[in-house]
Amino acid sequence: MLAPPDIRRLALELPETEEADHHGMASFRVGGKILCTIQLDQPRMMVKLDAEDQHNLAEAHPGVVEPVPGYWGRKGSTFVRYEQADEALVRSLLWMAWTKVAPKKLVKASRLAM
Repeated sequence: MLAPPDIRRLALELPETEEADHHGMASFRVGGKILCTIQLDQPRMMVKLDAEDQHNLAEAHPGVVEPVPGYWGRKGSTFVRYEQADEALVRSLLWMAWTKVAPKKLVKASRLAM
C-alpha cells in the first residue's frame, strides 16, 4: 500500500522534477508544468495522461485509475487511488505524465540516457 511519502519519492526521482504547493496540495512539476498532485482529503493522486493511455489504463485498472470528471478529465487529468495501486503502476503512471508535460528536449535526453 502506497502513501504520500512514496508518491513524493517516486515523483522526485524523475529528471528535473520539483515539488511546489498547488492550492494546498503537493504538486510535482517539470519545466513549470504540473505532472502530478497529491490530494489531502482523499487517498488519491492526479496525473496527466494522454487520452488513449487514460482510457486504456482506466479499463485495465477499474476503481484504481479513472478520468477526473468534466473538462479536466477530457484534457487527460486522471485520478489514481494510490492505496490500491502497486509501486510499479504508480511509477509507470508518473513516467507517462512526466513525458507528457516535460520539455521535449529533456524527454529525448532522458530516453537516450536509459
